[in-house]
Amino acid sequence: MSFGEEVKYELCRAPVGNRAAAQAEAYGVLLYCNTFHNREVRIVTEHKGFAQRLPALFKKAFKISFDQLPDREGKYTFLINSPDKVETIYQTYGVDAAAMALHINFAALEEPDSRPAFLRGAFLAGGSVTDPKKGYHLELTTSHHNVSREMLALMREGEFQPKAASRKGNWVIYFKQSEYIEDFLTAIGAPLSAMEVMNAKLEKDLRGSVNRRVNCDAANLDKVVEAAQTQLEAIRRLEQAGLLDGLPRKLQETARLRMEHPADTLAQLAQLCDPPVTKSALNHRLRKLVELAGQPAAE
Repeated sequence: MSFGEEVKYELCRAPVGNRAAAQAEAYGVLLYCNTFHNREVRIVTEHKGFAQRLPALFKKAFKISFDQLPDREGKYTFLINSPDKVETIYQTYGVDAAAMALHINFAALEEPDSRPAFLRGAFLAGGSVTDPKKGYHLELTTSHHNVSREMLALMREGEFQPKAASRKGNWVIYFKQSEYIEDFLTAIGAPLSAMEVMNAKLEKDLRGSVNRRVNCDAANLDKVVEAAQTQLEAIRRLEQAGLLDGLPRKLQETARLRMEHPADTLAQLAQLCDPPVTKSALNHRLRKLVELAGQPAAE
């Protein structure tokens, strides 16, 4: 099961609620479903949970039943074409059945909790969300331009920050930031799914932080190895030239320690000196050995 399907199942497990909430949710469904005009309502879905919710939702919202119910699994089609039933739906929302274009009647969403229910219905009918482990994208798609434009205004009024676009004759409102998706899912009644988005983001951030640390440590290790090889080569050249025994005692000690402990870090070598010295002091001695051997010092 995809993450988007899981989100819709979580939404569908919630009770339909009182009649005002049912009407608000059904309104979102109608404006984002396949067909909603003054001759028929047609809702097509592949989501079993949503299909099971629709009859109870419309019964609670309008006290009507569908004229046609799904006759097969996999693709569920619900149809209302009775003029009286369609008229009942239009009257519920104070919508003019003769109007050429659909609009959102904001007056129908004034009851407490109506707007979250309305958004839930819109998402169930026309929404999708990607698996947060792969990316962040949630969208609502409708074929009605005015509905999408007014939905954008409604959501921004509710302090959501979606973006809008058109795609193949449809109108899309979408989020691409994980925190906005979390807030939206929580608002419409899917807090567990919102938590999954949050956990996926935390896991990605942690993995990214670990990878950066590993890459940084690997790069630093490469530098240490390169510097040590340069130092060892310099010491060998000084030894071959018979110059090592004539160097000051501190440089001779440093050369001996580096030859005996080729893999040690500067901090480790500094502690082996007698007496121990600072990392900076030891680094200065090693650079002096490289300079005396006539080699460029590794950074």
